Amino acid sequence: MKNVDYIIVGGGYAGIFFAHQLIAHNKSFVLFSGDRKGASKVSAGVINPVVLKKFTTFWLAEEQIDFLAKTMSEIETYTRKNYLINENIHRIFHDEKEKELWLSKTETDELGPFLNSYFETLETIKNPFGTGSVKKSARLDVDAFFKDFFDYFKVNNQLIQEQFDYSQLSENTYKDFTFKNLVFCEGMGVRANPYFNDIQVIPNKGHHLKVRLSVKLDHQYTLKKKHFLFPLNEDVYYYGGTYDPNEREDEIDEFKREELIVGLQEFYPHDFEVEEINYGFRPTVKDRRPILGNHPEHENYFIYNGLGARGILNGCYFSRELYEHIENGKKLIPEVDLKRFIKK
Repeated sequence: MKNVDYIIVGGGYAGIFFAHQLIAHNKSFVLFSGDRKGASKVSAGVINPVVLKKFTTFWLAEEQIDFLAKTMSEIETYTRKNYLINENIHRIFHDEKEKELWLSKTETDELGPFLNSYFETLETIKNPFGTGSVKKSARLDVDAFFKDFFDYFKVNNQLIQEQFDYSQLSENTYKDFTFKNLVFCEGMGVRANPYFNDIQVIPNKGHHLKVRLSVKLDHQYTLKKKHFLFPLNEDVYYYGGTYDPNEREDEIDEFKREELIVGLQEFYPHDFEVEEINYGFRPTVKDRRPILGNHPEHENYFIYNGLGARGILNGCYFSRELYEHIENGKKLIPEVDLKRFIKK
């Protein structure tokens, strides 16, 4: 038997950022990750403190942005790489009225720290009303982030690349492991979990394209009109992703492919070639808050789920909250506590 402090089930943003907390605090762990490709690994990786449809912000936005920067610096000390690409989002305005609304929001306490009052007109794309940039926005190098973390786990014998078998779990023992705490970070995979399959997680399907542009953009910005466009490498760009909360089919939706193509054509006036289309199911919650907490009967079995479309920001920030709760007895923020779903 091998004894560890923690078993983590799931290798998306929740699992990876919680693993970082354990590394930072010298806790032993193993992480189980099967071959199912969850929403995290096909995500855009956009880090954005502003809701760009309505020009509003969201709960704990500034705190989450600041904590992410701190965490990525900590991660760099052992992976030897910083995965943040500090290129701002540029929102393409639909009309003059939208531009005026943006400008008025720059003068508010809520949006002032995030919305740049200086407008820019970009070459290569159609933007007759210009663009506004989002301060403190960035994106994550998603592929490198997951590849390097999984390589790090392998080198340190912390990664078990197999599906977790719930039938092999008995109190504080799983197969050849004994553990103090077990943390389930499974995203939509939680539906197969007999301990937490009743939690209120709703799948929100999202598609994105990888496209080859005939005329390359002369900048590295993340562009946003209906969806995000940014470079992945010299010629290939990411464009997406859609929000399809009513779709449940585990397959590519050709209608969404066409929607993305039309959306890109709205502002990119040159030819492009679709190289790939991917999709994933984001685990969302009705009140748009993550879910953290322990099982009512198995007190050392925890859930960390419901990160939604802000997987990076939520995953990073609330990993510390969950760690402090487990190790130091710190009360969970009521808004994210699993107990909020228990009817009184």
